[in-house]
Formats: sequence, C-alpha cells, structure tokens
Amino acid sequence: MTLGDAKAVVAPGSELPRVLLVDDEVSVRRVLERALSVSYRVVAVGSAEAAVTEVRGEPFDAVLSDVNLSGMSGVELLRRVRELDLDLPFLLMTGAPNVEHAAHAVEYGALRYLFKPIDLVELRKTLATAVSMRRLAAARRQSLEALGQGAHGAADRAGLDAVVNGAIASLRVAWQPIVSWPRRRVAGYEALMRSRLPTPEALLDAAESAGRAVELGRLMRAATAEAGRLAPVADLYANIRPHDLLDESIYDPAAPLSRIASRVVLEVTERASLNSVPALKERLAKLRKLGYRIGLDDLGAGYAGLASFALLEPEVVKIDVQLVRDVHRSATRQRLIALLLGACRDLKASCIAEGVELPGERDALADLGCELLQGFLFARPDFAFPEPRW
Repeated sequence: MTLGDAKAVVAPGSELPRVLLVDDEVSVRRVLERALSVSYRVVAVGSAEAAVTEVRGEPFDAVLSDVNLSGMSGVELLRRVRELDLDLPFLLMTGAPNVEHAAHAVEYGALRYLFKPIDLVELRKTLATAVSMRRLAAARRQSLEALGQGAHGAADRAGLDAVVNGAIASLRVAWQPIVSWPRRRVAGYEALMRSRLPTPEALLDAAESAGRAVELGRLMRAATAEAGRLAPVADLYANIRPHDLLDESIYDPAAPLSRIASRVVLEVTERASLNSVPALKERLAKLRKLGYRIGLDDLGAGYAGLASFALLEPEVVKIDVQLVRDVHRSATRQRLIALLLGACRDLKASCIAEGVELPGERDALADLGCELLQGFLFARPDFAFPEPRW
C-alpha cells in the first residue's frame, strides 16, 4: 500500500471512522470534507463551540481543527475536548506556526501539527494512524476492565506486573548512529529501548501503569552503560524522562552510566511536564558536574521541546522528525528549521536532525547548515553498532 492509498483500519462490516473537521473558512472546510469523505464519515463544523457540542454527542475517532478559529481557538478547543475525552486523537492545522500555541498543544496532547496548505497524502496517513491509535486505546481500556472484573483490580495489576516482568527480562539496547554528513563519519550512537513488547512506548506505558517507571529507567541506564562500553565512538545518547530526574540513583557517581558520564548526552524526552520536577536547575547542575551533557528531544513546532528549552539550557537539541519529514518539498519547514538552527548557534548548542529517510531531506538539511543527521537513510537501529550507508 502506498502512502496515497493509506486508509483507516476498519473491521469488516463496521462503519467508517468518524472524523470531526473544524475550520471557519468555508472553502477550506469543503475541500477537506470532500477529500476525506471517501474513507471517513466527516462531520464538518465552522466553530469551536459547535465542535464541543458534537464531541458531547456521538463518539468520534479523530478531530482535525484549524488553530486560528474565530472565538475559541483550536488550542482552547483541544483543552475542552480533553475535559470530555482523554483518548480522542486531535490534529491541528496552521498556516502560521506559533511557539506559544505549539507549547500549549503539546501540554494538552495534540497528536500532530499540520502545515497549510495541507498535503492530502500526509493528512490521510496521519488520520489513519490516529484512528488506529483511538481503537487501540479503546481495546486497551476494555482489556484492563476485563482483567479487573470480580477481583477489585487485583487481576489487572497481576496481569500488568506479569507483562512488565516479561518485558524487562527481555530488555535490550539497540543502537542507531548519528552522523556528521559533511565529514562522512559517525558522531555518536543513540541507545534505544527494545523488549518483547512491540514498541518502547508500550513498555513505558505498562511500567508507568504498574508504578515501575523508575525501576525501568535504572535498568535501561545500566544496560546502556554495559553495552556502550563497546561503542566505537565516544558520544552515546541515552533517553531519560522527567520522572528519571526524581530518582536519586541517577546522581550517584558510582552508578554504571555515571562512570562514563563524560561520553554521555542525556536526552530529555517529555512524557510529563518538567515543571513537575522540583529544583530542576540544581538537579541538572549535579548531572553536569558528573560530566553529562543535556540534550533536548523533539525540538520543533507542536512539540514539547519548545516549552522546555529555557528550562534545560541544553548542549544538544534534536529537530523533531515531523519538521524533517519532506523538508526538501516544504518552504515552511525549511524556514522553521533555519530559525531553529540559528537559535541553536546563538546558544552554542549542537543540533541534530532526526528521522532522515530520503536523500532529498538529507541534502536540504545540509544546505540549511545542519551537519548532524540521524535516520533510516543512514542505518536502522541494530543491537550491534551499525555502520552507516554513505
């Protein structure tokens, strides 16, 4: 199936997924409604207030909303929707990317930011992903409810612990290179979590639900240190989350990863707000004193890194994959990345573009002055240290 053929996953005999389209420009609304009606039951409204009324009625599989609505903004609509439905995937469209809007959108769990004029192929693919996520979330809720029936949640917790135990027992570290494209050399390797569960996110969610996120973080850091001893280059990139900063073991000089801290960039990824971490500046200072550098993941329009830059003052930042995707075809993405690169240079932070899959993306990023790149174009993650393809 090509990207242009991407469709939402619909069980045989079931109705088409329901999508709520919100845009106060009649011409845009009509074009998008017509384009999506082949694969979706589209309910199109012209205001955020009407959208709230619709969400209170029959259930939807996804919401697609403009940011700059008259009256209530798209971001405020997202906040209102979250009060009614925590799992409903929400996509925002904008013709003028805005840092403040992006930060609030992430805070309330926007799935994607899409830039106008909308690429219909990208929109269909993103909506298909959103619908699949919606149905997966519903299935997960049903499964957890079924596990808890008749045992006051005991079966649920026991089953969850069994899942986490099995995944932790299978925990391994895969590595993906970060390359300096102009120099044709490997600049570092990122450590990526792998287990018997299908995705790292699945394990992270299970560990958090079981109250074992701190344990998982410790084990992953130790596994990274052990496997990283054999790395052919100095720089290793290890992902941490805000709750890891609350674990005192991360500041222990004798901890496995601390022993090689001078080689390690701790990439902070936001699954929760950094504002919830007390004495954040002091904690970061302790890590830097051990020799760590601090990295910020997912820097870009619509992602949490924008809200965290000032808090972390990172030495390394990563431009998010959604800005990198098809950058050679998008003047808007090129302008945004150029601005980000300029800001990073001013702040003396290294910048890495992740998710590079196409030669065109690579070349456009190089033309913009982004030296460090990461993505499937060079190498897929592997348990050995893969050599990039030049």
